[in-house]
Formats: sequence, structure tokens, C-alpha cells
Amino acid sequence: MFVVPNHLVGQWASEYLRLYPSANILVTTKRDFETGNRKKFCGRIATGAYDAVIIGHSQFERIPISEERQREQLMRQLDDIERGIDDVQASHGEQFTVKQLMKTRKAIKAKLDKLNDTKRKDSVINFEELGIDRLFIDESHFYKNLYLYTKMRNVGGIAQTEAQKSSDLFMKCRYLDEITGSRGVIFATGTPISNSMVEMYSVQRYLQYDTLARNGLQHFDSWASTFGETVTALELSPEGTNYRAKTRFAKFYNLPELMQMFREVADIQTADMLKLPVPKVNYHNIKTKPSEIQTEMVAGLAKRAEKVRARLVKPQQDNMLKITNDGRKLALDQRLIDPMLPDDPNSKVNACVDNIYRIWDEHADTKAAQLVFCDLSTPTNKKIIETQEVSENAFEMMPDQFDNVYDDMRKKLIQRGIPAEQVRFIHEAATDAQKKELFAKVRSGEVRVLFGSTPKMGAGTNVQDRLIAIHNCDCPWRPSDLEQRQGRLERQGNMFPEVEVYRYVTEQTFDAYLYQLVEGKQKFISQIMTSKSPVRSAEDVDEVALSFAEVKMLATGDERFKEKMDLDMQVSKLKVLKQSYLSEHYDLEDRILKHYPQAIKDYEERITAYGNDVGIASQHKPQGEDKFCPMTLKGVTYKEKADAGEMLLAICKENPLSQPMEIGSYRGFKMEVYYDTVNAHYCLNLCGMRKHKVDLGVDAIGNLTRIENEIAKFPARLEAAKNNFSESQ
Repeated sequence: MFVVPNHLVGQWASEYLRLYPSANILVTTKRDFETGNRKKFCGRIATGAYDAVIIGHSQFERIPISEERQREQLMRQLDDIERGIDDVQASHGEQFTVKQLMKTRKAIKAKLDKLNDTKRKDSVINFEELGIDRLFIDESHFYKNLYLYTKMRNVGGIAQTEAQKSSDLFMKCRYLDEITGSRGVIFATGTPISNSMVEMYSVQRYLQYDTLARNGLQHFDSWASTFGETVTALELSPEGTNYRAKTRFAKFYNLPELMQMFREVADIQTADMLKLPVPKVNYHNIKTKPSEIQTEMVAGLAKRAEKVRARLVKPQQDNMLKITNDGRKLALDQRLIDPMLPDDPNSKVNACVDNIYRIWDEHADTKAAQLVFCDLSTPTNKKIIETQEVSENAFEMMPDQFDNVYDDMRKKLIQRGIPAEQVRFIHEAATDAQKKELFAKVRSGEVRVLFGSTPKMGAGTNVQDRLIAIHNCDCPWRPSDLEQRQGRLERQGNMFPEVEVYRYVTEQTFDAYLYQLVEGKQKFISQIMTSKSPVRSAEDVDEVALSFAEVKMLATGDERFKEKMDLDMQVSKLKVLKQSYLSEHYDLEDRILKHYPQAIKDYEERITAYGNDVGIASQHKPQGEDKFCPMTLKGVTYKEKADAGEMLLAICKENPLSQPMEIGSYRGFKMEVYYDTVNAHYCLNLCGMRKHKVDLGVDAIGNLTRIENEIAKFPARLEAAKNNFSESQ
């Protein structure tokens, strides 16, 4: 079974038949998975002798796994959670962590009652009954949000909420592992790591769960302690209302061992290894000067950052995430900050328009196509102008007021003479069928300029036939996004021997630094996803906002400012380390001079007292079937257990005093009772060389059992006192 992005099902089918013309394949359509047809279609899969079944991601999710397997998986998760709670409580961990784990446990128990969400899955033939013995997942990074529990709080890159499609795939992978000996699942993706190394753990759980289990690494905390180092730092919460401690992976260690394990299931093929017949890529970094307004605004961002850093503004009013976002908008076009600002003729948007038109004009004979990527300022559904209704003079009908970069650039291209029907937005294609039609027009040369964002026009957009250039109007956060953008152009099937990649950067704005940041991330990922031996350790990459120092550096244009900030930070860290060392040093001095002598004296007294009391208890051992020694209460000796228990309760009720009062003896120990006013119950002291407290209840026999249990603990307490004494010396 081949599981592919929905809009690529047809393309996969045609490619499969081109490779294997005589193959008997079954291809899904949207109609097959409508409510009335779903059972029938799954029946065809189960009963037909097909060489391959090609199915879309969303359709694959609608084939349920059996209830028994779901229940088994949930029970396994529940056991893991229970162990996690016990571990945290035993190590006196944070109460918050325990509460989070208990919350997760409650959710799993609720699932055990109703299993998976039945609204999303119909009662059709189970996945196990389809006869599938091999599963191919294309663009597998869509399933990276696989839930796992951890005792760590807020770990960057870890999915704390469950994506049902990922959990569903995980269960199906585990089933195929069982019937194929862990050889039944194949993942295909160009970006297995998009933002953090932690994503590799999810891939390993899918593909080599048994290997992780053999090495004791199936739990994330074990994996993290073996290969990573976490650092906790304060950062802004997502809602921007306060600051919180965020744990993230700062470094990864033992990378050769990790990659050796990963390569058991990963066939890493880089461009330098494959040497595919792809066109040569020429890179063009187009730098534009900022306008005076942009320069002033960047300086204004630095002032805002200073206020945020000094906590002069509330986080919900302004914060580094807002400043970073405004900085990105400003770098793209100043009108995104204020539509009333003038259109700078030297802006990178206009530079991009110039290049698009020039390339369009130069390649009129070949009908070469271009892709324009812009993740900011995308058109809303209401603002999208249907190409079919746009005439040659459409720009005259378009308002002069700036609304978004997409419409602005399209208007300028039409004004220059590009036919309106040749300039399209990916956002116009709302359905898979419309996407397929639009992509076909790009491949044929009917549409020669296609605008889109990385999520909509990245992975799965196969329009490379006539692509001559791509234009990156802005810089995404993740290196995988840049990779996916370039992958639309640099691939087999392109008719041009050389292609162009344009990157537009507005100087002295966030642009330059963002590209530098993404390149840094890419270097890290390249160290991992390489054909060569990986480095021993590497810094992780998981950034979402610029730091104060970075904003200040961009505003001043002086890189020494950031260097000074880094040095200041290192000095402050060293000061903290020094203070920590001195504090620990003084603490040890206090312990040696004050704490340990007192502790040793206390343990000596305990050893003597417990030794004496153990001796007394051993001289008066319980006799008979009831394992009961005669108990003396108020001068009367009771040989029957029930009578002694009832009398003890009666004496307690007669003496509701908080001061201990002697009432008799048992097994050589005097007994005192008193009422604990704080905890609201009666207590009994067994008085030997030490007083041993027993909490009493309302059950007569139960109270005697509690007394026996307390006496039974004496030997263990004696051993503990001896151990503590030897450790303190």
C-alpha cells in the first residue's frame, strides 16, 4: 500500500503504471471514501489480488485498526504513564509533572472506554484484514507529531498533544513490524528533520521501535539522557502574557552512535551521492537598500526591544515575538506596517517584479514558468481575484490601495504586459482537482507565474517541467522550507539545463539575519543527514524569535554589539557559577562543623534505642493462631484479640485529651493514647527507649494490626540508622 499526499494520488498511479505497465493496481478517489462507498472499497482491497493500492493520507487514516490492538496499545501507554508517575514521586519530582502525567493517564483511560474517535472512523474492515504486507509512506514528515510522554516539562520539539493520524500510523507500523519482522514500513521524505533533532526520535519509534527497546531507549527520557543535554531558560509564553521556563535541547552528544543506529533503517541519499540529472542551480542574492522610513522603523524596533528587555511594557502589549514579526513584515514591504506609506520603487518587492518580468520576456519562446514564494502577506479568500474573470485591463479595476504583497505584485506584472491568465495564485486552487488543473497549466506553459506560500506550494508541487526560476521574497524560519522551495525547481524532468534561484534581501533589516539563522540551522542538519561520519556533538536548532542582542545589532549595523552581548552573557554565567561554587563551599563547611556532628550523635542515639526496642519486641513474640500477645489495659490483662481491641477503643473515647496518657502495656512496651487535634484522630505511643507513634482508626482489630505493623518496622529502622551513621562519618 502506497500512502501519498491526496493531490498526488493520480500522479503516483500514472508513474507506477509507467514503471510497471502490466501491474494490477487499485487507486482511490475521493468518492471511494464517501460514507456509502467506504466499506465496499475496503472490501475490494481485502478480496482483490492487487499488486499495489495507492491511497491518500486522509483516506488512509479512515481505515481503522482493530479495537483489540487499539486497546493493547492504550494499555501499554497506560503502563508507561504509571511507571513515569511512580518514578517522579520516588525522586520527589515536581508536582506539576505528576499532575501532567495524571492528566494524560485520565485521557488514556477515557480512550479505553470509547477507544479511538469513532466519528472520524467508520466501522469498516480493519486494517489487519486488508492483507497489506508492505506500507510506503510518501512525505512522511507530515506524521512527525507522534505523541510521547516525558517527565520533562515543555521540551521544545516534542508533541505534547496527540495527532490522531500519527497515533493511527504508529499502531499500523507496530502491526506490520509483528508480521514482517520490522521490515514492513518504508518512509520517504526529503526533510526528515525540519526543525529539531528531537524529530529523529519520532522517526525511530515508527521504524525501529524494537531496536530502541533492546537498547533501553524506547522511552523518550532515556533517549534524551543518552544523546542530548537540556537547558532550561525563560522565554515568552505563546499567548504573550507572561514568561515561563522552557526546556529545550541545547546540544546533542554521541551522534556517531545515534546515526549508526538510525542508519539501520535510514538510507540517506544526498545530492552529492545521487548525481541525478537535475539542472544546475545559479543563486542570485538581490540586496536592496532600505528606505529612510524602513531604517527609522528598524531603529524603532530596537527601542521597543529595549523596553521589553527592561520590562517597561507588559508582555501582552509588546514582546520579542511581535517585534520579530513586525521586523519580518518591514523587511518585505514597509506598507505591511502601514498601508498609507509610499511604495518604495527600490524595494525588494519591486526588484522581484522587475526580475519576474525580465525572465518572462526573455523566455517567451519556451514558455518558461516561475514560482514566487512569499509566506507573509498572503491573499485572503475574499481578496483572491478569479483569473477567469480578469481581463487584460484588470489592473485598471484593481484599487490603488495596498492590501497585500500578492495582489500588489500581480497588479504590477499585469500593468507591464503579462496576460492576467498567466499570473495565478496557488490559493485559487481550493480542491485537489483544481490544484491538479493549475499544475498542469504551469507544466504546459499556460500559467507562467505562480505565487504561493511554502505550506501550499512546497512539498508535493510537481511543476518542474518548464520551471526556469524561483523567487524567495521572504525567508522562512525552517531550513526544510527553503529546501522544499528549491526542490520544486531542482529535480528530474526539468527541460532547462540551468535554473535560477533568487533571494531578495533588504539590507540592515531582519532579512539578512534570518537567512544567516536558517543557514546555521541547515549546517547543523547537514552534519547529521550526511553520507560522511557525523561530528561527536552538535548544537541543536529551534528558534522562533530573535534575541534582544540580535535586534540591536540589526538596528545599529554593528556586529560588535552582538559580540559584546555574548561576552556579557558569558561573564554573567561565570559569575553565577562562581557564586554557586562559593555557596556550595560554605554549605559544606556548615555541614562539617554543625550538621554532621549533630547528625552522628542523633544516629548513635537511634541505633541504641532501636537496638533496645528490637530486643524487647523479640522477647515478647505473639503467640497462637491470632498472633497476639496478652495486652494489659487499665490494670486488666486481655488474652483475646477482639476483647483487647474493643477495650482500647473504649478507653480512647473516654479520654479525648491531647496530652498523652498511659493506659497499659503490650509486648513489653508501655502504651500512651492521645487525641491528635491537627489530623483529627486518636494516636497511640509505644514507649521503649524511643516513642513509636501509631495512628488509630475506628476498627478494633485493625488498630491491633497497626500496632503489630509498627513493631515489625523496628529492625528496618535500626538498619537505616546504622547506614546513615556510616555515611555521615
